[in-house]
Amino acid sequence: MIIGIGIVLGAPESITNILQIIAAWSSTFAFIILFKRIYPGLRLKDFVKQQFAPRIRFSVLGTILIIQVIIIAVTIFLLSNTTDTQGLSISLAGLGILSLAFLDQLVRGPLGEELGWRGYALNELQKKYSPLISALIVGVLWGFWHTPLWFASGYTGTDLIKYIVLFMIGIVSFSIIVTLFYNLNKNLVVPIVTHQLFNFSLVIIRGDLLDVLVYVMLSYFVVALILIVINPKNILYTKGIWK
Repeated sequence: MIIGIGIVLGAPESITNILQIIAAWSSTFAFIILFKRIYPGLRLKDFVKQQFAPRIRFSVLGTILIIQVIIIAVTIFLLSNTTDTQGLSISLAGLGILSLAFLDQLVRGPLGEELGWRGYALNELQKKYSPLISALIVGVLWGFWHTPLWFASGYTGTDLIKYIVLFMIGIVSFSIIVTLFYNLNKNLVVPIVTHQLFNFSLVIIRGDLLDVLVYVMLSYFVVALILIVINPKNILYTKGIWK
């Protein structure tokens, strides 16, 4: 909402960027404000430590990285055969700018969102439902939480509808993927890294955003379906996994 207000009021880009960061952190801010009511016998500091306590399994992070590289490669290949897209928007001259973009995406995305969405919401849902159902619930809620971005995209009419549909397909699919890998490691670093790779892939791939979204989001959908079928360690169907 605050992003939309900023755009309507014609706020400078620097102001809208700040508003986007605040909006990205809103789920975590809300969680922090309500923390004592949710967990009356626990300190916030201890809760956060618990989220990062398990030892990071680099096999999990490596698998996530491989999946993301494959998605980027497939997207570039398909775009190059259907549009004028030439590949990645990476050059030696632009590496500095790209590094800043990486940090920018990190701050306005996963660092602000994951404690609230995965650290709290997903874990609480998994106490009652299977990880798959929990992932679907979080994915849908998380998708609609991004509603201001839909109308700040600049798209209208059928393009806006296409953008929203692709966005929801991708974000729900991503929610399933990140839930599976998060449960394999139970360290919040996993969803943070996965989320960052997800966001940053949209930055480095050249082309019209809608064209990019078609292949990226549908690729995530295919990966999610494959993981649901494979379901390593039966991780997606074990109820009460976080009790």
